[in-house]
Amino acid sequence: MNKIDRTKINMDKVRNYPTVNDALDKEYGLVGTASREKFTEQAQAFFTGQLIEDARKNAHLTQDELAKRVGSNKSYISRIENGKTEPKVSTFYRIASALGLSVDLNPIHS
Repeated sequence: MNKIDRTKINMDKVRNYPTVNDALDKEYGLVGTASREKFTEQAQAFFTGQLIEDARKNAHLTQDELAKRVGSNKSYISRIENGKTEPKVSTFYRIASALGLSVDLNPIHS
């Protein structure tokens, strides 16, 4: 494995490299704009869906089985997992419970 000679890195140049936030600003607008907020909401819905899908698969359940456990239907579970919709908080708790999970709310420490 090759080692990097850190003495040859131009840190001023590195500091000017674009960041992920720079790319998001360019593609979706600055934080606080309507377009960026819409992107953030969609990203959060996608993330929530991925969490639920992964937990469902780890529980060895089909979408239909999970839907029956929470009193819903397969298409609704599919829409959640695909980030097309976000469940209400009460539904999210029912889904978590059906998957044998708990939801802990803790303060964010800066």
